[in-house]
Amino acid sequence: MTDPAGIAVSEFGTQPAGEERSAGQDQVRSLWSDAWDSLRRNPLFWVSSALILVFLLMAAAPQLFTSADPFYGDLAVARQPPSAEHVFGTSSQGYDVYARVVYGARASIMVGLLTTVGTVVVGSVVGLVSGFYGGWLDALLSRIGEVFFAIPLLLAGILAAYLFQPGPGSGLVSQVLRVVAVLVVFGWPSLARLMRGSVLQVKPNDYVNAARALGASAPRLIVRHILPNAVAPMIVVATINLGTYIAVEATLAFLGIGLRDPAISWGNDISIASSIGLVRAAPHMLLFPSLFLSLTVLAFIMLGDAVRDAIDPKLR
Repeated sequence: MTDPAGIAVSEFGTQPAGEERSAGQDQVRSLWSDAWDSLRRNPLFWVSSALILVFLLMAAAPQLFTSADPFYGDLAVARQPPSAEHVFGTSSQGYDVYARVVYGARASIMVGLLTTVGTVVVGSVVGLVSGFYGGWLDALLSRIGEVFFAIPLLLAGILAAYLFQPGPGSGLVSQVLRVVAVLVVFGWPSLARLMRGSVLQVKPNDYVNAARALGASAPRLIVRHILPNAVAPMIVVATINLGTYIAVEATLAFLGIGLRDPAISWGNDISIASSIGLVRAAPHMLLFPSLFLSLTVLAFIMLGDAVRDAIDPKLR
């Protein structure tokens, strides 16, 4: 309580009422601020972030890492082991393997990021609408999602990529968008189911009922009150899925139905390096693209694990 002079009175003494409120506000911490504090103390977060930053720089500005032309092949130096001139050696066509590895990051990162954004947008919208409105709309959207969810992502990608193959001379962007479209179509149901479950947990809370009682419209309830409190699990799963989508793209390219020339892809180079006789004759052709692919997938999975540990209060 306060006295007439505006001083807060308690059994421990007196202090200005304004200072009491300020101290109380300082003690209020949001989920995101707690999560950031937890992330800053997690070495796994910094290691994965550093790796991801390097790969993003390779994808955005490969010229910072190499001046070699990844499309220039010299058969006179084909299958050479790593040397001072060619750090990762050369391929069977005389390409510089290091340049191919650096430029191959662009396709893989693009597929991973665009597919993650697409699946999060579609899955969030479907899950929000399904969980918030319920009834026949929830049943309809759930049944549609189960149809796509029943088909394994890799199998669906193989079938769709085989049926809708790129035309001759297709550029990198068009090929990437084709792969992204296939992965988004068959990848959104799991995220939609996750968002629906989060919405069903958040919707009965008191602050949502209070906003509804004050006359808030359905879009305002969804955007201002439900989505911010239901999106945390989506962020964790989407971060982990990003690495999975990169691996799926590499698998499709390895099978010869994903990205194709002139697009440079780690999966394509791994497929070529796995040919009969090349594994023994030039193992560096297989080693370095596989290593960078594995590190990229591992970095995003580690980041997802770190974010999950920070956001989930049960794990702290």
